[in-house]
Amino acid sequence: MATRKKTNGTWAILFTFFLAYFLAVVPFPIWAMDYRPEWVPMVLIYWVMALPYRVGVGWAWLIGIILDILEGSILGLNAMSLVIIAYITLSLHLRLRMFAMYQQAGLVLVLVGLNLLLSHWLKVVTGQITSANNMFLMAALVSAIIWPSLFQILRHIRRSFEVR
Repeated sequence: MATRKKTNGTWAILFTFFLAYFLAVVPFPIWAMDYRPEWVPMVLIYWVMALPYRVGVGWAWLIGIILDILEGSILGLNAMSLVIIAYITLSLHLRLRMFAMYQQAGLVLVLVGLNLLLSHWLKVVTGQITSANNMFLMAALVSAIIWPSLFQILRHIRRSFEVR
């Protein structure tokens, strides 16, 4: 009988973030940019909710810095907003686990919307953009719609690879 070597599953978590980064920077048509789901914050919300003792504020900061580098934005812009999202998710993770999927999607709508508002506000303050268009918030709605499917996929990955 062959015994399976135990791993802590960090590589599976990193792989899901790698895919989220890829989906975050893949080119979209100009008309669809406002509807692009916020993949990185959604994956962060899942892992913080599922494994709060492993993925937390430190991970959020590191993931945000990497996202800043990939997007070419001001260093720390995404990091700050993702740290806030991770902190809120950490404080609510026990309740989040008990929520129905539509309630989780509603909270994802709020958290991703907060992330988008913080990022947009910081870009306006730093002079990166001067747009008064609020269509950027559509990404939060699209993210909430996608959340149930993404949740099921990430849960399957976590269970299949015994990430604990």
